[in-house]
Amino acid sequence: MSTATMTTKGQITVPADVRAAFGLRAGSKIDFVVNPAGELVMRPRAGDIRALRGLVPHAGPPISLEEMDAAVAEGAAEAFTRSTR
Repeated sequence: MSTATMTTKGQITVPADVRAAFGLRAGSKIDFVVNPAGELVMRPRAGDIRALRGLVPHAGPPISLEEMDAAVAEGAAEAFTRSTR
């Protein structure tokens, strides 16, 4: 079992064995959650971007990259026109 000490600024260094076990590195996000037993649980925030597939429904056929590029260009042109009025 690893132990860490909190600094006067409220910072804690996560011990090396814990970082290795959870695959944590600089910039990793960590959630702190109080479970039903009242214990503080540290959970690395991790996920696969592919898990987001289908989160936002799209009604209609798939859109090609060319169509996406055209829509972005049209939106940029409209934004530019609005900003120069």
